[in-house]
Amino acid sequence: MLNRLEMLRIFCCAAETRNFREAAQQLGISPQAVTRAIQQLESQLGELLFHRNTRQCRVTRSGERLAAQARLSVEGIDSLFRQAEDSATQPVEGHVRLTAPEAIGQASLVHSLARLRQQHPGLRFELHLEDDETNVVDEQIDIGIRHGLIRDSRFVARQVAEVRFFMVASPALLQQTGSPQSLAELQAQPVVSTIDQRTGRPWPWFFRQDAQWIPREPALLGNSTQAECAAALAGLGFAQLPGFIAIPHLRQGTLCEVLPALAPMPWALSVYRPQRSPVPPRMRAVYDWLVRDFSNPDFFPASP
Repeated sequence: MLNRLEMLRIFCCAAETRNFREAAQQLGISPQAVTRAIQQLESQLGELLFHRNTRQCRVTRSGERLAAQARLSVEGIDSLFRQAEDSATQPVEGHVRLTAPEAIGQASLVHSLARLRQQHPGLRFELHLEDDETNVVDEQIDIGIRHGLIRDSRFVARQVAEVRFFMVASPALLQQTGSPQSLAELQAQPVVSTIDQRTGRPWPWFFRQDAQWIPREPALLGNSTQAECAAALAGLGFAQLPGFIAIPHLRQGTLCEVLPALAPMPWALSVYRPQRSPVPPRMRAVYDWLVRDFSNPDFFPASP
């Protein structure tokens, strides 16, 4: 049993040629297949569409009316698929919504997208930068970057790098307090931290063997890791920062690492997209580009 669209396509060709054999040649099917399709269509519509005998084939009035309507419908549907096929050769362009932690978005991600747009000027980007997890459904996110666990198994995610965590302090603060030699000594010093929006408490500090510590009275509690880093640079306290924030300052010497032996295992950095398929060319281009960039340690370093 043919589907209705295929029956209409065969009927339109037969109505135009007024010859089942010629219609079969144009469509690349047998004359018997044309006959069966017309018979099925006539049976479903309850109308005779052709007067035919051994010598001639003539479209009925009902057939003429149907042909006029069917051509528009078939051509409209075919044009939809032609547009999709043609898109592969069209310029990569359109609107892409992305999310990332604030520090990654303001530095690495923006620089990566700027280089991509030089190749595809028709691309337009909208960034939603926040350290907490973004609600990708409410925000209609196309592509995201996240360190840590990707909780939704329906996402297409590619691990591209590892994020190390560093316990750091400014040189000026270390001159005042000395460098702590144990976790107990570190916990006795002033610290700065970021608030966990889900609990309202400071984010825990992570250590080897999955140990954690939640600062009780931080000298400064901010709502972003950028603010936490600024406080550490100002000498307000010790901080635990992800590598994408700490590494530039460790290289410059404006922050110093303490107790490296207690640092936790690195977290995975992933580029992900909520939509499995189909994937428009603009989203595929951005996703593949970010995977390449963030997989490159020269672009996104994992160590000082």
